[in-house]
Amino acid sequence: MIPAKFDYKPASSAEEAIALLGEYGDEAKLLAGGHSLLPLMKLRLANPEMLIDIGGVKDLSYINEEADHIAVGALTRHRSVENSDLLKEHLPLLAHTAGHVGDPQVRNRGTIGGSLCHGDPASDLPAVVLATRATLVIAGPNGERTVAADDFFTDFWETAVQEDEILTEIQFPKFTGEEWSFQKFNRRAQDWAIVGCAVQQGENPGIGMINMGSTPVRAAAAETALQSSESTETIAALADEGLTPPSDIHGQEDYRRHLARVLLERALTNS
Repeated sequence: MIPAKFDYKPASSAEEAIALLGEYGDEAKLLAGGHSLLPLMKLRLANPEMLIDIGGVKDLSYINEEADHIAVGALTRHRSVENSDLLKEHLPLLAHTAGHVGDPQVRNRGTIGGSLCHGDPASDLPAVVLATRATLVIAGPNGERTVAADDFFTDFWETAVQEDEILTEIQFPKFTGEEWSFQKFNRRAQDWAIVGCAVQQGENPGIGMINMGSTPVRAAAAETALQSSESTETIAALADEGLTPPSDIHGQEDYRRHLARVLLERALTNS
């Protein structure tokens, strides 16, 4: 299908993008890689009157080492995340998972910030953000604010980023030398995961789940068991506790619950 008519303006900086968002209000949408927004526009599920293109804002594309975390700019391409030696050393879970996003064309164009702001519970990278307890930096007309990963995904396809704000950076704690694993099950290569999980070990381990609720969620009960050094079988049995997986043409709720337990046990065994 062809999208509805819209106007287009490129932004050369985050500040210019924020100003344009303030000018056009809820009639505007940000365009980065376009892999989430453009399909919605073609299906007429999104009909913005103004597209603000931030794909050329180079200042938001970086991977930097700080004292206690790795800072990733929101417009960093998946391919750059996948190939980052810095991430492979301090946060291999993120680098590995980025290599499972879509296909090479998607990874060379799509951005980590775009994926997170889309807020899709079936997406891979939100699970990593939850598992690592990352902090997200959001900029708006009143300056910057930080949001914890648990507070970022607010509803189906909705996040804490307001209409006049832009996600600028994701701050990941370092997990140098710690065990990790990423598992997902899909019908075909490059399909959305029917179910998946990201597991990060360490002093404060985390388990992010894929397609196990209306938003990206963590397996809190399984995390508690993991922190208490329970057996792999005990932890895996709690993978779906308290979660509300959907039922659709790709899998019913009971099937997704079973997959969550199987994949989490596989992740813990292979981490």
